Amino acid sequence: MVIIRLARGGAKKKPYYRMVVADSRNRVTGRFIERVGHFNPMARGQEVRLDINRERLDYWLSKGAQLSDRVARLLKDYDKAKAQADAAIA
Repeated sequence: MVIIRLARGGAKKKPYYRMVVADSRNRVTGRFIERVGHFNPMARGQEVRLDINRERLDYWLSKGAQLSDRVARLLKDYDKAKAQADAAIA
């Protein structure tokens, strides 16, 4: 099964996560098919906290990929923030 999940990177006590499409049988920090975004929970100032390539994410979802629980929550927050930004511009 193909799953969209977070792969941890970064340094000790400074996590940085890549949002990847991977086979569920591979380790979390192991092999992946494609990188579709990143999540930086320690972002400060002008740093981007969450960046998602929505087009590729939708492609993989259409092919039957499943979201992990954490990615599903991040995606929900991302869509809400995007909608608020679009409303503020209009």
